[in-house]
Amino acid sequence: MKKYARQSKILELINEKEIETQEDLAEALKAIGIDVTQATISRDIKELRLIKVTAKSGKYKYGTIEESQNSISDRLVRIFKNSIVSIDAAMNIVIIRTIPGAAQICGSAIDSLQITDIGGSIAGDDTVFVACKSLESVDEIISNLYSLIN
Repeated sequence: MKKYARQSKILELINEKEIETQEDLAEALKAIGIDVTQATISRDIKELRLIKVTAKSGKYKYGTIEESQNSISDRLVRIFKNSIVSIDAAMNIVIIRTIPGAAQICGSAIDSLQITDIGGSIAGDDTVFVACKSLESVDEIISNLYSLIN
């Protein structure tokens, strides 16, 4: 089997199953008729830039960098949801009050959302200022943020 076809199957397998080890991956490939060596698996993992990510079960599994970033974003949103005290606006600035010490991680959560109408954010200890690109976008951004905490 050609390398690209094998690597495509590897990506399919890690998306369908929680594959924890190279041995698990070799067995899954063997089950679909692809016989590979551990060295080949190792090279494929490196070339595909696979990393260990947390699975829904709490165990580690092979995943893509994109999966890892999504997992981080999900965790940041959960922290955001549990840390917000209030959300208000002053002109084109959204002011977010958090529990003490949580503003920076909440700012990071907002940044990970990549909302196009947000120019940037600045976080202190318990306050995040979010600069909106226009006055018209403030209400929509506040609505988006409230949807995360409700």
